[in-house]
Amino acid sequence: MSRSDFTTEEFAGRLVRVRAEMRARELDWLVAVHPVSIHWLTGSDAKSYQEFQCLLVGAKDEPLVVLTRHGEKHEFETDSLADEVHGFGGGENEDPILAFAALARRHGLLGKRVGLEVPAFYLHPHHYLALRDVLGETLVAETTDLIPRLKLVKSPAELDCIRHAAAIADLGMERFTRDLAAGVTELALAGGVYETLLSSGSGIAASPINLVSGPRSAYSHGAPTERILRRGDYGSIEFGATYRRYTATIGRQFAVGQPTPRMIELYDVVRRASDAMIAAIGDGVPATLPHEAARAVIGEAGLERYRVHLSGYGLAPGFPPSWAEPLHMIGDSPYVLEAGMVVTVEPPVFIGAEGLGARIIDTVLVTPTGAERLGRFPRDLIVVG
Repeated sequence: MSRSDFTTEEFAGRLVRVRAEMRARELDWLVAVHPVSIHWLTGSDAKSYQEFQCLLVGAKDEPLVVLTRHGEKHEFETDSLADEVHGFGGGENEDPILAFAALARRHGLLGKRVGLEVPAFYLHPHHYLALRDVLGETLVAETTDLIPRLKLVKSPAELDCIRHAAAIADLGMERFTRDLAAGVTELALAGGVYETLLSSGSGIAASPINLVSGPRSAYSHGAPTERILRRGDYGSIEFGATYRRYTATIGRQFAVGQPTPRMIELYDVVRRASDAMIAAIGDGVPATLPHEAARAVIGEAGLERYRVHLSGYGLAPGFPPSWAEPLHMIGDSPYVLEAGMVVTVEPPVFIGAEGLGARIIDTVLVTPTGAERLGRFPRDLIVVG
């Protein structure tokens, strides 16, 4: 994503909403750390999340100030909406927190009311502790949820990006189905999918492909290996396609040769659980309800103890290692679904003792009247040979 991917008016509207929420929480400044927060407000696609970075957002009309490693300074200056860009490091080591402290003094953060994002993956504990020391009593709240909550409901332009990504994901699954055969390695199959995604306009997805087969088919998030597929194999594949970092995910079950009755049974349970979830999704529905609908189907089949993770979650623009939003469809979720949200549907069953697993994954838009599956690839068990 870059500053040219959306209109100036869309970016401005995002900033207005963030500042309004800051004032509602009685914050003078927000220190955004998550790369998705920074990209949503500035358009930056920079890879600077590998080291410390932050965006200073004032509650009034203060400039948007970025602190990043020196290697990305020029990219922020030319391809983002940041008003000021400051770099640290470069040819030699430099403590980024000392650079942050200088910016905090320059822009008057100290003595004000400051909120700080503390996102998983992107803020080292040492940096977090050092930031708390710098800000002291100025730090009044950890505001990791502030921007993510505002962006759960997607704009029409964002939905266009996700629809585009979903169409590319369908092409990737079509390629996988064409290549699937006994005698092919998992890595070769993954290579074909990646070639199709990238040549069709997808960016690099935030999370790598999952592809397991045979005795590995009970691995819920296994990476492809050199294993050669054989007749009688059962397995699953999941991957994401992106457009301007907006993600659509897809996952399907497959069999090489005639699947066994148990394989068909597990597929059928997961398919019915997914159908129940989609039927339960709608505007104003608590996020727990689709989860409970899927759980009921799996439980009635006697497979409750083999549900290994949540039933679905919100999809965002993604930076490695994740494309997920904090909206989770699970038993204690505090969220309520709203029209314009985009979620995954993926209730799982993985049975280690049997070496079998099943999960169907779809990207779904919450609509005023229910749900719309954004991909068009069939959800049937893929059987070849």
